[in-house]
Amino acid sequence: MTTRNPLPVGLVGAGRMGSFHAETLAHRLPGVRLAAIADPAPGAARRLGDRLGCPTAYTEIGELFADPGIEAVVIATPARTHADLVEAAARQGKAVYCEKPMAVSLADADRAIAAAADAGVPLQVGFNRRYDTGFRAAHDKIAAGAIGTPQLLRSLTRDPKLADPAPIPPWTIFLETLIHDFDTLRFLNPGAEPVEVFAMADALIHPDFKDRGLLDTALVTIRFDNGALATAEANFQAVYGYDVRGEVFGSAGMLTMGELRRSHLTAYGPDGIAADCVGYDQDLFRDAYVAELADFTECVRTAGTPSVTGEDARAALSMALAAIRSITTGGPAHIDELQDR
Repeated sequence: MTTRNPLPVGLVGAGRMGSFHAETLAHRLPGVRLAAIADPAPGAARRLGDRLGCPTAYTEIGELFADPGIEAVVIATPARTHADLVEAAARQGKAVYCEKPMAVSLADADRAIAAAADAGVPLQVGFNRRYDTGFRAAHDKIAAGAIGTPQLLRSLTRDPKLADPAPIPPWTIFLETLIHDFDTLRFLNPGAEPVEVFAMADALIHPDFKDRGLLDTALVTIRFDNGALATAEANFQAVYGYDVRGEVFGSAGMLTMGELRRSHLTAYGPDGIAADCVGYDQDLFRDAYVAELADFTECVRTAGTPSVTGEDARAALSMALAAIRSITTGGPAHIDELQDR
């Protein structure tokens, strides 16, 4: 019996999400080794590495990509850096896992996809809801015809708190938040593609930031080529917790997904009925975050095809860009009109 050597993986980005992924690579995946961490912020990679027992830290990301001892990289940097980093990593022959969004323009998405294809390396994108047990089970049932033909779909994301709106770039609600919902709607309508998008959005939490480009509340309707109609909605401040849910109504039934409750405990008292809610994405999707990296690293080991591809990321981005165009023009936007943008 042969034993495979641990797969050496490098982590790029030592922030909140990067730190969680680093912990997963270091401690939660048998047969995987966190080999290096890179972050341009002075000391950030070293501090995280010391905490996790990772001996190699870089402030120059290119040095990690050039490290011959690393076979794969996980990119968890700010969204607008992703496409360049995917391209740079692929050119060095590294398998790439990239947090969403993979890019913020279709040209950049195409460039990232082409770089991975030219290098012959896998490219996986972090749409974690595909790895949640409820959303995955719903997809499998829909694909098997359990609820007939999908007719109405819904996906929503409500973040628990908008603490400081100042650093949030324009269009974030579409490019970084609803991008999850757009991918989820495609995932829950297997084989269908979006054709038309209409969006409404406003600054209802911090109206004083609207003229700076911050939209904190949005509702998007999508028409698919199989006739199904869908809605995606987002808000940056759900005072009760982190709220992510989905629903698919079909010709032969309906499925719902998503759970806000932290546990099955319900308290009955003089003030009524109460239940604790999940308040953090890494609590709600903890297992899904681990599962997507487990899938990625196994894909690298076996030369398999990623479950969530660069093409999936491009399709979700197309929906986000169509929503932005709809907000800008005040009318519906057709997906096929964006293909050369």
